[in-house]
Amino acid sequence: MCLAIPARIVSFSKPEEDRALVEVAGVRRHISTSLLEDDPPKIGDWVLVHVGFAMSKISETDALDQLRTLSLLGESESAKEEFAGYGVTGGNEAVPKSDGGAP
Repeated sequence: MCLAIPARIVSFSKPEEDRALVEVAGVRRHISTSLLEDDPPKIGDWVLVHVGFAMSKISETDALDQLRTLSLLGESESAKEEFAGYGVTGGNEAVPKSDGGAP
């Protein structure tokens, strides 16, 4: 099953402006935002992520609703594991939080 997971944009890479650091359920990782060049996301925006790419921007309300639905279906841990497993090579590994846990 293919799953797009809501993630919040935390920051952007300086040398590569189409790469963003996003967070899902406490897991942070770098993704590509290159598919959204017509409507680029900003820090704090929510995007749907699939296989390391932001596929579309969504509202915070929709993102939180989708995360709640995943949790109700018992899929939140699976989604978190899938998100953490994107691209183990090429600088796309999970990034630990360094801000004391603040979202």
